[in-house]
Formats: sequence, C-alpha cells, structure tokens
Amino acid sequence: MSPGPYVVRVASEAADREACFAVRREVFVGEQGVPEEVEYDAYDAVAVHVLAVRADGLPIGAGRLLFGEAAAAKVGGDPSVGSLGRLAVTKAARGLGVGVALVRAIEDAARARGLRAVDLHAQTQALGFYERLGYEAYGPEFADAGIAHRAMRRAV
Repeated sequence: MSPGPYVVRVASEAADREACFAVRREVFVGEQGVPEEVEYDAYDAVAVHVLAVRADGLPIGAGRLLFGEAAAAKVGGDPSVGSLGRLAVTKAARGLGVGVALVRAIEDAARARGLRAVDLHAQTQALGFYERLGYEAYGPEFADAGIAHRAMRRAV
C-alpha cells in the first residue's frame, strides 16, 4: 500500500488505534510539549485513523481524517470537506516518505467517502511539506496548543 520498508493502513482494530495514539504521544506530547489532555479529543472516537508500521510491526506514523459533522465543525460547516489532522511521524522514521504516504492514504479515505477537498491546520514549520503535496494556505496564522499554525486546503 505504500513504498519503503513500511506499510500504511487504516487503523480498523483497537490495537492499531492505540498504536496511532502512541505515535502521537511520542511526537506531540513528548517532543513538542503538547499537553496530553489537548492532544486527545472527542473527535478521535469518530475519525478514520491511519497507521504506518515497519515490517517488524513497530508503529512509526499516524494521522486521522474527520468527515461529516465532525469535519464540518472544523472547516466552516461544509460537509463535502474532510479534515486531515494529527499527522505525526516518529523521529527515527523521518525522511523515509512516511508523512507523504500517510497524507495520500488520508486523501484516499476522503475520496472513498465522496469528499471534494481536504482541509488541515499545519504547523507553520510544516507549510512547505504540505505545499509540496498540493495544499494551499489561506487565512491568518493562529495558535493551536501554543504552536503557530495556518489553515490549508487541497481538492481531492
């Protein structure tokens, strides 16, 4: 499903979702200092989670897609737009294309649900990454969990 020494899959089992949360804990809570009570939210229960794992089963990346009412609440009420979020790749796996594979898997999930676009809130240091994948920034910079972000969107 993805290039390289890993696979990306929808996290359909409870153990896969827990692996997604472990990656997010390592990256957002451990590395970036996001409070754990901010990192996990009610949207986790309704999101499509994607997981990247090495051949030996070690989780190395995660992300989620919100759609329907959950996404509409985040993207201005438009039910045809999904919301990509919580994209994280462990430090040891960076540079292997894991982030790109996760974004593309989330976009595939959005298309499968009939969505026309994907919106996201990118940390400003990651704008270039998302721009290379076809996302365009809009609106002013804002803080989320004390980190500067910009809204971005791409048609799918």
